[in-house]
Amino acid sequence: ELPSATLDSTLLLTARHWVANLFILATLIGWTVRSFFLGCMETHCSHLGLQSGRRFAVSIGYWHDPYIQHFVRLSKERKAPEINRGYFARVHGVSQLIKAFLRKTECHCQIINLGAGMDTTFWRLKDEDLLPSKYFEVDFPMIVTRKLHSIKCKPPLSSPILELHSEDTLQMDGHILDSKRYAVIGADLRDLSELEEKLKKCNMNTQLPTLLIAECVLVYMTPEQSANLLKWAASSFEAAMFINYEQVNMGDRFGQIMIENLRRRQCDLAGVETCKSLESQKERLLSNGWETASAVDMMELYNRLPRAEVSRIESLEFLDEMELLEQLMRHYCLCWATKGGNELGLKEITY
Repeated sequence: ELPSATLDSTLLLTARHWVANLFILATLIGWTVRSFFLGCMETHCSHLGLQSGRRFAVSIGYWHDPYIQHFVRLSKERKAPEINRGYFARVHGVSQLIKAFLRKTECHCQIINLGAGMDTTFWRLKDEDLLPSKYFEVDFPMIVTRKLHSIKCKPPLSSPILELHSEDTLQMDGHILDSKRYAVIGADLRDLSELEEKLKKCNMNTQLPTLLIAECVLVYMTPEQSANLLKWAASSFEAAMFINYEQVNMGDRFGQIMIENLRRRQCDLAGVETCKSLESQKERLLSNGWETASAVDMMELYNRLPRAEVSRIESLEFLDEMELLEQLMRHYCLCWATKGGNELGLKEITY
């Protein structure tokens, strides 16, 4: 029989090991959103898992989003504080870069959200009177169908679109919605000719300064496919900015555990070799037509958050293991790149 102190110590170490592995698994669930379409079989559940995580974080006050409730039901499952803080940093970081671009262009621009899922940025920007000339969303047809169903059935979603639409008719079918200021398009990002054709049918203007956003999208494409998308984006617009959020530092032990867990679930990160470091992330952007590139890991971004905001969110939930938060944050990054737009000061945009 073990002495009491030894037994307590053994149980504590076992519990911490179990929690750490559970945390890694929970983290992975959110990032397999497009796995079915890019070679895996679980995207529907994981996509809902990601949105469910955001919905939960909103419900306990991490940030304000009155629209996500119309796309995602609130799960009874409580999410880990580390996950919620990760969501907050991600939403805050991407939002700050979007608003910086809108300020530089005075909203005379367009935004194309690649792999948008159930994202609610369009509605939140409208509430802040920060809408661009047109806001586009692109995702796989199955995801778009689900989003359009919610928009049709929920007046808080459809009314803002109709308010901005001056035409008598609104184009909407199972895989597309096109209005004056907002469009949702069902397309495969690997088929660039189809993507460009559908965007142009919805009045994409290549002369306008354009912001493209990809959150956990490129990593599910092969390096060649993501390079082609980045080249297309850089060459299609006279002035442009690209925001990319995804994994980084995947060569270390924590990163390898993430990859191994995904493989056990029959899901490979097809583009993981581009996620070796912040430098490799920037180099990918620069080698595919972008003139400037910057990148920060999410721990650095978290440390740059306004202290008042950090105090507020950290008071929402108790976090026992700060090391788990840091491990998570060091393995995701926010990158942004610009091309042209010198007169607008796009190169000056930073977080």
